[in-house]
Amino acid sequence: MPMLYRPAAKPTRPSRAAPRVMAPMAIAGANVEFKLGDALVAALPEGALWVAESKTLIVSDIHFEKGSSYALRGQMLPPYDTHAALMKLTDLMLRLQPDIVVSLGDSFHDSGGPARMDARDRDLLKLLMSRCDWIWVEGNHDGRAPETLGGAVREVLHIGALVLRHEPTLNAAPGEIAGHLHPCAKVSGRGRSVRRRCFATDGARLVMPAFGAYTGGLNVCDDAYAPIFADGVTALVLGKDRVLPVASDRLLSD
Repeated sequence: MPMLYRPAAKPTRPSRAAPRVMAPMAIAGANVEFKLGDALVAALPEGALWVAESKTLIVSDIHFEKGSSYALRGQMLPPYDTHAALMKLTDLMLRLQPDIVVSLGDSFHDSGGPARMDARDRDLLKLLMSRCDWIWVEGNHDGRAPETLGGAVREVLHIGALVLRHEPTLNAAPGEIAGHLHPCAKVSGRGRSVRRRCFATDGARLVMPAFGAYTGGLNVCDDAYAPIFADGVTALVLGKDRVLPVASDRLLSD
């Protein structure tokens, strides 16, 4: 199967543009489809992004083996986070049949994670990796550790008009997809508030939600997002079985 990615070019820092007006979003069943820069993408309720043109499935911040990492420090958590994430990923791959899977950094919670994987989970991951081109993007937690399991490792990845990296950059060109911040949105309705994981986007760039079972989240109203989405952010909130777009004027701080 041919590899559909190319080496990363040196990023440029474009001049400050006028506020961007987001292109309309389309609800397609449980998913939300929209233009990100010049590419059509779909946000899925599982917290993954689908790029149909290149048959690419993108997930971020899985943090495999976070439970076992905490156990090493005496904080015992149920040791099922890795298997739960793998089963969710398996379901997505069976449904979408991707040619490329990208894990957008912090795939493992620490550099020792691959060695601590249960044999059953390791075999399942290797089976998934054998079905497509698999790319690990380096994260701040795991670096290049996942390459011990196979697949390709990139610091920055270009797929068509999209630029994929773990940490968002300032003044990025349209089409940047990043993770790292674990965005969550707090919204109110029917007399109560709900806080859920979300995609964060302004139509030019996007920050992915964390895919892992034990990952926390940072509210999109936090100051950390202001330099990334200076003209406001739309949260694509993960519901039980669908994605719900929420405009910035409806988002609440923690």
